[in-house]
Amino acid sequence: MSVLVVGVSHKSAPVALLERLALDADGVTKLVDDVMGSEHVSEATVISTCNRLEIYADVDRFHGSIEEVSRLLVERAGESTEALVPHLYVHYDDGAVSHLFNVASGLDSMVVGEGQILGQTRNALRLGQELGSVGPALNVLFQQALRVGKRSHAETDIDRAAPSLVTAALERIPGSIAGRRVVVVGAGAMASLAISTCSRLGASDIVVVNRTSSNADRLARQYAARPLPFSELDSALRSADVVVSCTGAAGVLITRDALAEARVGVTYPLAIIDLALPHDVDPGVQELPGVSLVGLATLADELRDSDAALEVAGVRDIVAQEISAFLSARRQSSVTPTVVALRSMATAVVEAEMERLAVRLPDLDPATRAEVLHTVRRVADKLLHEPTVRVKELADETGAVSYATALADLFALDPEAVDAVTRAAVEDGRP
Repeated sequence: MSVLVVGVSHKSAPVALLERLALDADGVTKLVDDVMGSEHVSEATVISTCNRLEIYADVDRFHGSIEEVSRLLVERAGESTEALVPHLYVHYDDGAVSHLFNVASGLDSMVVGEGQILGQTRNALRLGQELGSVGPALNVLFQQALRVGKRSHAETDIDRAAPSLVTAALERIPGSIAGRRVVVVGAGAMASLAISTCSRLGASDIVVVNRTSSNADRLARQYAARPLPFSELDSALRSADVVVSCTGAAGVLITRDALAEARVGVTYPLAIIDLALPHDVDPGVQELPGVSLVGLATLADELRDSDAALEVAGVRDIVAQEISAFLSARRQSSVTPTVVALRSMATAVVEAEMERLAVRLPDLDPATRAEVLHTVRRVADKLLHEPTVRVKELADETGAVSYATALADLFALDPEAVDAVTRAAVEDGRP
């Protein structure tokens, strides 16, 4: 089995297409279920964020699984296959490992180094565990990816080198946040980040508006902001200097007409930041006098070209080391069943010969028999030591030759036998 990734992100597709692929929690669960329905898939989970949708699957064949998984994304986008496929990317086996480690570390994010992707990767693992769609292959891969992400943030200054998406957006609006009235629409992780950032930058008044009042109350208490019910959004817009909307709702929350009505008689400017996908704000609002709009599309265009300016060399080194170590361990573990089968064969030969010796020399005293057994076992161990060490070393080298297969053929071994697989799992520390 091998890991396959089929996905689409801000790097491969325009924001408009990403919006059509945006899924809520139920949609993500349904997608995982549909992927598991493929005859070629044994494990699956999905990373779904505001700027990426990626399917991770453990598959038994490459081409058939790509076709089926890609079809599921085409159906959700409401596009023709020809329209969507050019925006999809595919990573397989070693490439899938490399991609996930880069994603979890923040190197593949719209804002390089942002920390939210680590939690989103953890959510994908948790979802797969809850659904029973994540097994040994994806569990080990995602657990290691999370460790890589944590190490990247712990050992480098990537958090300071790369601003958050909110900070990048705030830098796009005219003037300073200090002393300005801010309305945050939403109460999720992005809203929390927006409130904390605006508070740190000295906003004079922060209002939280959300459909679920309890969530708005909770977030407002945390940051000394003011909660307002969703029914008062229009009045909040009238008095705001800056609006940050990040709800991820199914439809537009702030329309051009509603905002125009709310701002009748208002002369001071209004800066709106729309970080939702699908977008919360009607793009037509920027046609209104004094209103400016910053959306994900604008940020994507600007931030995509800013990666080189960020000091991410340390994280890239860490990710490269971790990829190499993980792939090396995986290649070596792949030969373990063969090595175990070889040792089992040697043990069986020793036991058979000792039984034959007992028939031929029934009067052999126990001490002598024990010494003979010890000697024969040492001979077998010495003969097997170098081949078992070398086959693991050779398995770590790139190339088309499978030394484990050659070893199995030479000694007529069965690495797939229940005993070999079970003992190999114990040696590798797997459950």
